Amino acid sequence: MPKIQSEKGLITLTFGICLTISLVGCSPPEEHIKCSSGNTDCTISNAYGSFPDRSICRAAEAVYPRSEEELIAIVANATMLKRKMKVVTTTSHSVPKLTCPDGENGLVISTKYLNRIVNIDKSAMTIVVEPGVMLRKLIDESAMAGLAIPYVPYWWGLTIGGLLSTGAHGSTLWGLGPAVHDYVIQLRILTPSGAGEGYAKVRTLKTGDAELNAARVSLGVLGVISQVTLQLQPLFKRSITYEEKSDSELEDQVSTFGKQHEFADFNWYPSQHKVVYRIDDRVPSSTPGNGVFDSTGLRPAASLALATLRGTEDSQEFTGCAEGKCASAAVSTSLFETTAFGLTNDGILFEGYPVVGYNNRMQSAGSCLYSLEDNLLTVCPWDPRVDGLFFFSSGISISLSKAKDFIRDVKQLVALQPNGLCGLDLYNGILIRYVTASSAYLGKEEDSLDIDITYYRSKDPMAPRIYEDILEEIEQMAVFKYGGLPHWGKNRNLAFLNVIKKYKNAKEFLKVKQLYDPLALFSSEWSDQILGLKDGITIVKEGCALEGLCICSEDIHCAPKKGYFCQPGKVYKDARVCVQLTS
Repeated sequence: MPKIQSEKGLITLTFGICLTISLVGCSPPEEHIKCSSGNTDCTISNAYGSFPDRSICRAAEAVYPRSEEELIAIVANATMLKRKMKVVTTTSHSVPKLTCPDGENGLVISTKYLNRIVNIDKSAMTIVVEPGVMLRKLIDESAMAGLAIPYVPYWWGLTIGGLLSTGAHGSTLWGLGPAVHDYVIQLRILTPSGAGEGYAKVRTLKTGDAELNAARVSLGVLGVISQVTLQLQPLFKRSITYEEKSDSELEDQVSTFGKQHEFADFNWYPSQHKVVYRIDDRVPSSTPGNGVFDSTGLRPAASLALATLRGTEDSQEFTGCAEGKCASAAVSTSLFETTAFGLTNDGILFEGYPVVGYNNRMQSAGSCLYSLEDNLLTVCPWDPRVDGLFFFSSGISISLSKAKDFIRDVKQLVALQPNGLCGLDLYNGILIRYVTASSAYLGKEEDSLDIDITYYRSKDPMAPRIYEDILEEIEQMAVFKYGGLPHWGKNRNLAFLNVIKKYKNAKEFLKVKQLYDPLALFSSEWSDQILGLKDGITIVKEGCALEGLCICSEDIHCAPKKGYFCQPGKVYKDARVCVQLTS
C-alpha cells in the first residue's frame, strides 16, 4: 500500500507539471513523410509512429501539389505509368494503413499545400475548401463569416480530405447527424482515366448524385479529392455542463440522453462505477459567456512529465500492479474533472458551470499542434519522438437498439474483475458519442452509440497487458456479438474482419470504385482486405492476439511462456481471449 500511495502522489505531481507547462507552447509534430534523397525513397508513418501491424510503409516518391492543375498532371502521369498512388495528409492521424501504397514504385500525394479556403458564400451559407485544409482553419474561417459547421470531431488535427475519407464525426442524434461528410453538398474528385481523356478525369459530384454517396466516405480508394463544398449554419452559442453520476442506471439512460441534448456525450469510468454526462445545447446568442474549450488531453505536455507517466505505467504493467494502475486512474480522472475537461469561462479561468461560448470556440480542440517552438520540451502526449504515450485506439459503433445489452455485458465483466478496466479509466474512460444513420455507402447504417476506447500498448509486441482478456472480450463483444461497425480511421486488424458484409450498400460502393479506378491504382493490399476483395486482414503468428492482429485459436497466439493462454470469454463465451492463468 505505501508503494501505491507514493505512486499516486507522483502521478498527481506529474499531471500537475503537464498541465502547468502546457501553457507555454509546444513543438509542432514532425513530418510523416520522410525521404532519403530529395522526394524519393520515402517512408510514411502516422502521428503515433506505428501502424497496427508495426510494418514500415514505403514509397518510391512523394509529391506536393499546390493546385488542382498540378494534381491533375500528377494523377495523369501516374495513371499512364500504371503506378500505385495514395494520398497522405499533413498530420496523418489514421491508425490503419490507409495511406500506404503498394509496390516498389508507389507514389504518395501529400495535401500539405492544398490548404486554401476557396470561397465563402455568406448568403448561401456555404464554404469551399481544398482537401488539405485543417479542421481548425475551417472552423475559424467559417466563424469569421458568422457561420458554423455544427458538428465536428473533437480533435483539430484532421484535414477535410482525411476526415471525410474515414467518416470522422462529432456527437448528436439531431438534424443531419454528427458526421462532417453528411454536410458535403458538392465534391470534386480526380480519378484515373483513359488516354482519350488525358489519363485523369475531374468529376464534380453534387447533392442528388448517387456517386456522391460513395465519395463522401471513400477510404481514399476512388481518387484524390480536390475540392469540397460544405453546407454551414449561422454561428451560434452553446452551453456545456459536465455532471458526474453513478453508472447504476447508465444502460437505461443511453437511449434517452442523446435525444435530450443536442451535443450530448459521456465518459464512462467502469472500474469507478461512475459516468460524466456532457449536457451540451445551443442557447440564444444573447446568452452571456465567452467560454473556450481547450481539451485537457489535447494540450501540450512536458516531455519529461510524459516520460515519468509512461515509465510508471510500464512498471505497473511489468509487475502486474493492477492496484497501482487503479490508483493512477483515480487521480487522472479527478484531474480531468477538476480542470473541467479543459473548459474555461473566459479562455483563462474556469469559474463554474454552465460554460457558455460561441460554437467555434467550444466544439473542437488541439492546442498541442500549434506552436513556433521546436525544442521537444513540450509536445502532443503521443508524439513518437519522445517517450510518451503509446496506445491502442478503438472506435466501434453499436446500434442504439443494442446499446443497453452491451453496457450490461461490460458491467458483468467489471463485477467479475473489478480492477480489469482501470487501464481505460487512466485514459479518461470510455468516450461514448452519438451518431446517426448516413446516406453514405460506407457511413453508419443506423443510429448508434460510438464507443471510443484508448488503452496501453507495449513497445514490445510480445508483451501481454494486465487483464489482457478483459479488453479483448469487450472488443470482440462489440464487433461480433453486437455487430458493431469499426471507425475506418481507428482500430486493430481484427475489428475489420468481414466488416464490408455489414454494409447494405457495399456492392454499390464497389461499383463506383470499379468505375472510377478500374486499374485499382488507388487501392492497396490493406484497402482490398477491408473491402473484402482479398484475404489476410488478420495475421496469424506467434503472439498475434496480443496486438489484435488475430483472434487467438491456439495458446501460441497469446503468450504461454508468460502465463497467458487462449480461453473463452467470461461473459461473451464465443470470444477467444488471452487469459493469465499463472501468477
